[in-house]
Amino acid sequence: MSVCARTLCDMKSNQACFEEDSQKQPAVGHWKPLMLSKGSKEEPEAECQDPGGDESQSTEQLNVSRLRSSSVEIREKGSEFLKEELHKAQKELKLKDKECERLSKVREQLEQELEELTASLFEEAHKMVREANTKQAASEKQLREARGKIDMLQAEVTALKTLVITSTPSSPNRELHPQLQSPTKAVFRKGHGRNKSTSSAVVAAASQSVTPEPVSHECKEVDSILFAEFQAWKESPTLDKSCSFLDRIYREDVGPCLDFTKQELSELVRAAVEQNTLTIEPVASQTLPVVKVSAVECGGPKKCALSGLPRTCKHRIMLGDSGNYYYISPSCRARITAVCNFFTYIRYIQQGLVRQDVELMYWEVMRLRREMSLAKLGFFPSEM
Repeated sequence: MSVCARTLCDMKSNQACFEEDSQKQPAVGHWKPLMLSKGSKEEPEAECQDPGGDESQSTEQLNVSRLRSSSVEIREKGSEFLKEELHKAQKELKLKDKECERLSKVREQLEQELEELTASLFEEAHKMVREANTKQAASEKQLREARGKIDMLQAEVTALKTLVITSTPSSPNRELHPQLQSPTKAVFRKGHGRNKSTSSAVVAAASQSVTPEPVSHECKEVDSILFAEFQAWKESPTLDKSCSFLDRIYREDVGPCLDFTKQELSELVRAAVEQNTLTIEPVASQTLPVVKVSAVECGGPKKCALSGLPRTCKHRIMLGDSGNYYYISPSCRARITAVCNFFTYIRYIQQGLVRQDVELMYWEVMRLRREMSLAKLGFFPSEM
């Protein structure tokens, strides 16, 4: 750009010199008209020319032509220089445009990656919140179950204390001393003592004063296949029916035990037992039992809802929070209770609440399976 400026300055200086020279030109001779006398013929007057004026005029013309040629040359050079500079500027502009386009693409890519990262972070945060809520709900449910068991145990302890306190030498409590009762009544109490923790504890405490009866010892032998399946399940306890241990029990025990005449209701009962949402409660002994307004009762005190047979129903079940009550016979209650006891025990094992040897846990599972088989065949305690 400095060369171009110098060229323009030279052009301006040459033009200024040319103007000064044109102003300093000497006067050039010119024709003068001559006045004619009256009566005489018009004749041209001889022209007076100055030889020095012609020479100066030719010099001036030469200078003008030189200035014009130099001016044209300067203009051409300036034009070529400006074209070159323009071409360079255009190239630089193209390079800058390419660079801007590249940077724009980089920015768009970074923005897209930032959006994807933000979305993944939000999704991960929501997932963690959901997992935390699920764990909290499970913990609260376990806490409620534990509190219910504690309340039940406290009630049993209170009942035992009451029995002990009310027993005196002058007025012994017949619950603590079954030998004071009649033989038939004592046998009846003894048969009821297996499923009630209070009475079983009482009978165990009073068994020292009762004449021992011969006990039939049954022989047991571990089945290698069943024990291997239980050991494999014990390594990673789960309630998934696909494992071989639970699949066999479902096919051989749970399924047949919960297979009632009313198939649709049987499926609902089975699902409620698996989800631990089934409730069994005794029927009120009053003539007009108090029932929830929103509850819908199926069956009746004289008809079982599962078997459809006319039976005296002392209990009824509710599936989840539906509010629908179904009257069940003692036999159906025994079958449902046997399955519920089995699921309760394997849930305790899964939660790590059972601290026993593997073989002892195995025999407890076998005992629960035997209860399901007996209930399916129609055997149940008389207290049902």
